[in-house]
Amino acid sequence: MNFNLQLYLVTDSSMTTVEKLPFIVEQAVLGGVTMVQLREKHANTKTFINMAQQLKTMLSLYQIPLIINDRIDIALAIDADGVHLGQDDMPYAIARKLLGAHKIIGLSVESIAQVYEANTLDVDYIGISPVFATPTKTNTKIEFGIQGIQSISKITKHKTVAIGGINTTNASQIIQAGANGIAVVSAIMKAPDPKIAAQQLKNVTS
Repeated sequence: MNFNLQLYLVTDSSMTTVEKLPFIVEQAVLGGVTMVQLREKHANTKTFINMAQQLKTMLSLYQIPLIINDRIDIALAIDADGVHLGQDDMPYAIARKLLGAHKIIGLSVESIAQVYEANTLDVDYIGISPVFATPTKTNTKIEFGIQGIQSISKITKHKTVAIGGINTTNASQIIQAGANGIAVVSAIMKAPDPKIAAQQLKNVTS
């Protein structure tokens, strides 16, 4: 499946309400978001499925892929476009067997060693995490920074999206360092106008 990592929105319903989430996502898409990942660490399964189904229905109108964070069962239940896996989630080989060859699978990497390991896997992209310190992800060991992006871009055989502390002031540097796209949470989820926030981020990454 074709996909564009340029501006990748990762949701966080703790920054809004479950009811308002689809509106924020749609506004962000209208502003230029190219992929959406539904990340829900605390929602129960029924709520997660309902949210995923709402987003899938809406995003399909715009031909924007919906990626589910971690939960293979949710992705299968709503026929999502793919999943994003962390290092402690289901192993890639099992996820691919369950989802099939045509679904998108992304994998977070948090060290150079994990980048080399990802090169042995047929994942569709890697998420470089985190580039900078961020309050939305507190369990990571190091910050890659711009130099880390440059190093990974020379090593990896996969498409890359960078996440962690990214906003309009540093997004262009990340693209120039070699990343294929940026992933943001609060830069859009907390913005007064998510459409304008997405437009501004899209402009600086183009």
